[in-house]
Amino acid sequence: EQATKLHTATHLLHAALRKVLGSHVQQRGSNITQERLRFDFSHDKKLTDEELKKVENLVNEQIKNGLLVKREEMSPDQAKKSGALGFFEYKYGEKISVYSVGDFSKEICTGPHVKNTKEIGRFKIIKEEAVASGIRRIKAVIENG
Repeated sequence: EQATKLHTATHLLHAALRKVLGSHVQQRGSNITQERLRFDFSHDKKLTDEELKKVENLVNEQIKNGLLVKREEMSPDQAKKSGALGFFEYKYGEKISVYSVGDFSKEICTGPHVKNTKEIGRFKIIKEEAVASGIRRIKAVIENG
């Protein structure tokens, strides 16, 4: 249950990072456990305290808004045309799952998700660091979740 909440929170985090930092931000990896999420993304410099706060606040705003999480099956071409984020250089099957979190996030994904963002709880960034040249990492948790 906690991992499911964190999985949906990861989609919100990715979208929030792109809104705050720019569309150059792309997921480069993630690891989700029962305790926390770890999200690696492309960005060439350390986030300021202000940027981190903006990202965290944006994610919590979407949680509070109670956005519906919707799964659709479509072809990779349809997903790309619909604006879903994904790594299209990889080979997908004929049908893939695309998850939309309200109008805030749309990504190709195979993981479990909550039905409504209100189920998640309070999102808290606990660490931001460099992991490689041009790659940053955020670790976050859900409080009261």
